[in-house]
Amino acid sequence: MAAQLSVNLNAVAMLRNRRNLPWPSLLHLGGLALDAGAHGLTVHPRPDQRHIRFTDLQPLRELTARRGVELNIEGYPTPQFMELVSQNRPDQVTLVPDDPSQSTSDHGWDCIAHRDFLKSIVARLHQVVPRVSLFCDPDATEQQLEAAQDVGANRIELYTGPYGVTYDNAEAARSELSLLVRTAGFASQQGLGVNAGHDLTVDNLPPLVAAVPNLLEVSIGHALTADALEFGMTETVQRFMAACSGSQSRS
Repeated sequence: MAAQLSVNLNAVAMLRNRRNLPWPSLLHLGGLALDAGAHGLTVHPRPDQRHIRFTDLQPLRELTARRGVELNIEGYPTPQFMELVSQNRPDQVTLVPDDPSQSTSDHGWDCIAHRDFLKSIVARLHQVVPRVSLFCDPDATEQQLEAAQDVGANRIELYTGPYGVTYDNAEAARSELSLLVRTAGFASQQGLGVNAGHDLTVDNLPPLVAAVPNLLEVSIGHALTADALEFGMTETVQRFMAACSGSQSRS
């Protein structure tokens, strides 16, 4: 079974925010992505609103609800973030341990050190959303995955950035992939679903989905948006959907 594709709209929003104009339109491009077969949309509303704005959330929630697909909101659980989740009730929340000054997510949770904090947050989230996922290091230990299960998470999202940057080094790619396989195995043993995201492309996705057969969902923004500049959103999503099913890119 192919991993499902959630299209991350942050890069589109960042381009829009360069001007005080309503284009490129998140709703239009998000709709094109869904028309092309994507199973959902992902957004990461950071406190400084440098890409997704808080006002984007309700229209995107209405779009995904109308289409019967999923909205995934990711972020660090500040009081403001928790309120946004409560107002918009996404299908999934992905918690990341980001500092507000970070340009992008670059590490997973220490679920052991933050066990009590995460348990409280996850319990609150489960009052308004059906599924909570925790951003997870590619080399997370079995004990970390046990803690993720203990705090009440439904899934983890494997941080695939270290795998993504090995695009020109096959040996390093195999090494990073082996870590992801091991961590996905630990997650499965704990009854946790497995998502993945960060620097995934049409070229490195097929080896990942082949090696991690329990992969449920990938969230992709940067590479997908870059490819859309060349191929258009519709064809790009179709290419990524093929990659999610294990087909290699012919570009």
